[in-house]
Amino acid sequence: MAENKNFVIGITQGDINGISYEVIIKSLSDNRIMELCTPVVYGLSKVASYHKKYMELPDFSFQFTKTAEQLSTKRPNLINLYEEEVKLDLGTSTKIAGQMSERSLYAAGRDLKNKLIDAIVTAPVNMNNIQSDKFKFAGHTEFFEHYFGGKEHPAMMLLVAEGIRIGLVTNHLPMSALNGEITTEKVLQKLEILNQSLKQDFAISNPSIAVLALNPHTGDDGLFGKEELEAIQPAVNQAFHNGINAFGPFPADGFFAAGTYRKFDAVLAMYHDQGMIPFKLLGKDGVNFTAGLPIVRTSPAHGTAYDIAGKNIADAQSMRNAIYLALDILKNRKNLATHE
Repeated sequence: MAENKNFVIGITQGDINGISYEVIIKSLSDNRIMELCTPVVYGLSKVASYHKKYMELPDFSFQFTKTAEQLSTKRPNLINLYEEEVKLDLGTSTKIAGQMSERSLYAAGRDLKNKLIDAIVTAPVNMNNIQSDKFKFAGHTEFFEHYFGGKEHPAMMLLVAEGIRIGLVTNHLPMSALNGEITTEKVLQKLEILNQSLKQDFAISNPSIAVLALNPHTGDDGLFGKEELEAIQPAVNQAFHNGINAFGPFPADGFFAAGTYRKFDAVLAMYHDQGMIPFKLLGKDGVNFTAGLPIVRTSPAHGTAYDIAGKNIADAQSMRNAIYLALDILKNRKNLATHE
């Protein structure tokens, strides 16, 4: 994969009071990352130095820079976004941490729009403290859909780990708001996004997709809900008619318990926890990928982990996998464009 060395991967700093800097620094101290790409963190130099100190990594250092146009290929880069002192409160949600998370996201987003970087890997943020007059999104997926997608490029949360890929029809919604969200049009749209992503991003020429039911026992012919009869099954049928290898709907409990997911290239779940719970049980060190957009954005599939912040015990493998996946997707898209 030496050809990936030319790819520049932007990494947002996430919540400065969580484990973001720890998993970022641990990932970038792995020499394999530097052999594959040029990483640049959008963050705070003093905060990075603090985390590096307690992690006791004397051989690791950032190249501090002011712009993505001046990057080192010899060591990890950090664009310092704020010159003033920022108070750290490890393990605590604070307003300043949210403001710095937001600043990092927009800085990386601008550079990606201007083609100064090739992809973004986002470290975990606290979606409560990041809210502002400007930032009113339920998650990273919604932010990137707004910033890079819109109506022309609707996005989908796609959870990726070895042996399993799960896409979501709905993302960050309370269960009370789920009623009416599962429609034939939406399920079909997500099937189309997932099918296209499997082809262009994962280089699967003829993917197969399993679709989960919303209700227990697949609704039992309408006894426990009519979404399967009125929305999900018609969407599966239409997708199959359109040339997508979509099958289902399958009852979610037995589907995962029996290992049926292994027979498909991907699974489409109806709501967040329906997909996230089996994914976190079955997919070790998983990654969250925003499918459907013209840009590449990945993230480790874990949160800020305030409870272990500053203790130097966070596992960085999910962050490494997020970087690796971003590179693989860039390579697959490049290869596809070359052969078209």
